[in-house]
Amino acid sequence: MPPREAYDWLRAHSVDTARLETTVSLLSWDQGTYAPPLGHHHRAEQIATLTRIIHTRRTDPRRADAIHACLGLAREAGPDSDISANLRIWQREHERQSRIPEDLAVATARAAAQGESAWERLRPKNDWKGFLPYVEHLLRLRREEADAVGYEREPYDAMLDKYEPGETAASVAPLFDALQSASADLLGRIAQRGGTRSAEVVTRHFPPKEQERFARHVMTDMGFDFMGGRMDTTAHPFCTRIGPGDVRVTTRYRDNDFAEAFFGCVHECGHALYEQGLPGDHFGTPCGRSASLGIHESQSRLWENLVARSHGFWTHYLPFAAYAFEAFRSALLNKVYYAVNAVHPGCIRTDADELTYNMHIFLRFDLERRLMSGSLDVHELPDAFNEGMYALLGVTPKDSASGVMQDVHWGAGLFGYFPTYALGNIYAAQFMDAARRELGDLEAMFARGDFAPLLGWLRTAIHTKGARLDPRDLVREVTGNAPDASALISHLEHKYTELYGLRPKRS
Repeated sequence: MPPREAYDWLRAHSVDTARLETTVSLLSWDQGTYAPPLGHHHRAEQIATLTRIIHTRRTDPRRADAIHACLGLAREAGPDSDISANLRIWQREHERQSRIPEDLAVATARAAAQGESAWERLRPKNDWKGFLPYVEHLLRLRREEADAVGYEREPYDAMLDKYEPGETAASVAPLFDALQSASADLLGRIAQRGGTRSAEVVTRHFPPKEQERFARHVMTDMGFDFMGGRMDTTAHPFCTRIGPGDVRVTTRYRDNDFAEAFFGCVHECGHALYEQGLPGDHFGTPCGRSASLGIHESQSRLWENLVARSHGFWTHYLPFAAYAFEAFRSALLNKVYYAVNAVHPGCIRTDADELTYNMHIFLRFDLERRLMSGSLDVHELPDAFNEGMYALLGVTPKDSASGVMQDVHWGAGLFGYFPTYALGNIYAAQFMDAARRELGDLEAMFARGDFAPLLGWLRTAIHTKGARLDPRDLVREVTGNAPDASALISHLEHKYTELYGLRPKRS
């Protein structure tokens, strides 16, 4: 097959495969939002059937032949071309996927759908014993996948590389160690200063309908296009791209907690802005999809923490919030700013403040590595989880629902996913520093409700590039530096030193 013809075949084949993959995304979205409980078993079988078809297409030997036939075309186009980027990633993914037996891929997809459904059903009942078999089964399947794919140091690397290409446990551990040490020091100084700021102003009565209306207002201002997306409720918030022009955001509401839904909406909107900013004409190819989950999390965490928790943001939005909610009508700006940034070490990751959040990730990173290596048995997980929570944050979950069962990830077999949250926070701080250098006073822009310059910068620097670069290379290109926790440490140190009146840390 001539090189150009081979490349065109590869592209068409990949686009059709992506259409099947996004059909699975649509089925998963429906399962998490509107599907009736009795329909979940059939949904798992639908996903398993489509996964078998997708796996067959991904491992089609004709793909390897076509990629080989295109090597000369890639050299002619140059290393920075779309053609070279697509071929490089297609080849890497084909090699990985071809090592995974079809039966294993299908069994994992079926088990993940069943496990997620079980989590939704069993977590409210605090039924760890009932949930345990699902986690055991999925862990066993992921270990089989790691063995099939291969790894140099530890099986966890095979899982992490799937979500953050090129990364290993050894490569991210130094970043996490530096951030954990700095966070622990800052938490200790806050405790010595006299504890935490009150968050009472955001834990009054907030009607869910008004919460949704306010969130939609803010998301629109941020740049989310509701003509190309929608927002619904679910048990565990997420964002998914069904295809160009169709990005779905989900959230959940509590009438006595403004922060959970609002910052959850902003977080998922950050993901959605990335998805809406990907080049639609490259759909189905690496140049038309996100670079990694860590880069994806950098977008959600940037908007959630570095924008929506800023003083400038609330300077602009407090009058709107006061109009929407009686609870905010007599609130002072600084009181609200303190409340949305209050440090409260707690058990629930998704409720965690900006400072303690990463501690939750470091715990899961450690536990997952031990689970994958076999040094920790799944039966021991609840006790190990509780011990780790106490060691890192000084709190102990009162039950499994607020402890080992609080996240859907292990029920869905997503081992290796959690580190991308902390990596996202690290990348976000670096991206924000780079944006300030180029755009100027972002805080003043937020105070005017002007988010277009930041979104435009993110679109140019990150979104439109798709997956042309691996995460580390993208961070280096955008910021001038490799991934480094120092920007996030500096941000946290400055923010909480000011909020809590701490003495600056001696250098």
